[in-house]
Amino acid sequence: MMRVCRRTSILRYVRHAVNPTPRHLDPRAGTSVARFSSVSSGPSHGIGWQGGSATKIKIAAGNAHPRLARDIARHLGLPLLDMQCTQFKDGETAVDIFESVRDCDVFVVQPTCNPRPNDYIMELLIILDALRRAGAGRLTAVMPIYGYARQDRKDKSRGPISAKVVGDALEVAGVHRAVVLDLHSAQIQGFVNFPIDNLYGAPLIQRYFRRILGDDFEDLCIVSPDAGGAKRADGVAEEMGADLAIISKKRERAGIVSAMTLVGHVEGKTCVIFDDMCDSGGTLVAAADLLIANGAKQVYAAVSHGIFSEPAVQRIHDSVLKEMVCLDTIPLSEKVKRAPKIKVLQIAPLLAEAIKRIHDGGSLTPLFRENNVPDHCFSNIEFTVYNDDNN
Repeated sequence: MMRVCRRTSILRYVRHAVNPTPRHLDPRAGTSVARFSSVSSGPSHGIGWQGGSATKIKIAAGNAHPRLARDIARHLGLPLLDMQCTQFKDGETAVDIFESVRDCDVFVVQPTCNPRPNDYIMELLIILDALRRAGAGRLTAVMPIYGYARQDRKDKSRGPISAKVVGDALEVAGVHRAVVLDLHSAQIQGFVNFPIDNLYGAPLIQRYFRRILGDDFEDLCIVSPDAGGAKRADGVAEEMGADLAIISKKRERAGIVSAMTLVGHVEGKTCVIFDDMCDSGGTLVAAADLLIANGAKQVYAAVSHGIFSEPAVQRIHDSVLKEMVCLDTIPLSEKVKRAPKIKVLQIAPLLAEAIKRIHDGGSLTPLFRENNVPDHCFSNIEFTVYNDDNN
């Protein structure tokens, strides 16, 4: 009898040690026992709007464009994720995350752009890997400009398709979704197995030109600087009720145009050249000269991504262009900020609205047309000087 009692006591001890009763369910526990809950009663760092998913949202930033990340977080009413992205002495990237992201919906703001696109791509990959290993519920790369997007096809013997390489790397790093702006080639969306939400900067640019030109677009002509951008320009022309012209160009090599031909009537018109990016500015300046030579009254240029490689700023300043309009998808140099002909439109409100809709499971389609975009996305649309020195 003594052995049976001792054996029973031992089994109870082992059973309790292997699978103990949770303290908050143990009737012997006092009122001082802390209860664990999935809902925190303290201050939340979750979404800054009413309703939506109960999952917390986090906005992370690399070193590519921290100002843009801060602006997005401010529009959402959120702090940036407490983390840092530095380099070891040998140049390798180091990422440290100082708060929990377990089961969170994390958006990493990191355009893979100049001046160091290769470094920024590597930073993004390592940040994504760190967040994935930290237990993040969903990872979204917010890449206002998608690096290597212009290398989207094999256009010469033994040439790479670098845009596919970037997409493969993002997928391996653990990204679930990407948000981009005016992707250079829509076919890149088919290179990967995760969704790529391609937003458009046209609604912001259209609203800007309505402000400076008024609503009478009878003498307005939207111009595509090449055949590849004709569809983009045609959509803008249709929405603004303007005419359309196309410039057919023949490239001698990358960045060098040997011949340009204008298709369309521009005499006496105010022309707006619409393109996705401005690199060295040679094509846009040559297109403006061609339009003036064919009788255009005045010429503007509008792009989503102002890369502005040398000598773009000087070319624009010396050109017949009345104004160059771009979005702040890329951190701008001091030279660009001081350029009198370059006007910069804020993209943070539009990206913040897209992030909110993605987190809440809403539709992004209303953001594609100017008339459907919420008014707050156009707030403080124009600025030419930054308030601090940190890009």
